[in-house]
Amino acid sequence: MIADILFFMFASILLAGSLGVVLSKNPMYSVLFLVLSFFNAAGLFLLIGAEFLGLLLMMVYVGAIAVMFLFVLMTVDMTQQDDDGKRSPLFVTLVLVTGGVLLFEIIISILAGVASNTRLSEFVATQSDVQNIVQLGQVLFTNYVYPFIAVSMILLVGMVGAIVLTHRKREGALKQDISEQIGRTREESIEIVTPSLGKGIS
Repeated sequence: MIADILFFMFASILLAGSLGVVLSKNPMYSVLFLVLSFFNAAGLFLLIGAEFLGLLLMMVYVGAIAVMFLFVLMTVDMTQQDDDGKRSPLFVTLVLVTGGVLLFEIIISILAGVASNTRLSEFVATQSDVQNIVQLGQVLFTNYVYPFIAVSMILLVGMVGAIVLTHRKREGALKQDISEQIGRTREESIEIVTPSLGKGIS
């Protein structure tokens, strides 16, 4: 009973926050509604026993991505708006088609679940003696180990490619020569002088 009440509470606030994201005219308010949606989505993950995904959603999306959005918005001049405030017909058509497809998928999923008389708990493979994080690790590093390695290599190549593309040689920049530093002798790096009294070192 308590789980059902929490589910409807989290789901209702999640839907309200999602509507606030797309309907709010102020981008700052949209990001705050997005953070609210993330927290309630994490609550839904916790209800089905996926505590790792719930905490990951809060740490990564709320702690990193949403904060990055806020920093970007604070550096952008949000006072500039369109003169007429009208949307292009292509944009409106794309939004309506995408929303219609998502609504159709949700309705089909609900009808299929009602027809088969299945519950959400039946899709969650839980074991009382094994923690959720351990189950996730077993599935990720056994059944999906090769896709996991492939995704890791793709991310590594993307990171190296971004570094290579953004690297520029600048004239006059100080560079470090490792071989010259290692090969220098004591006579080249240290100079012993005997200054005269009262004159100092020039």
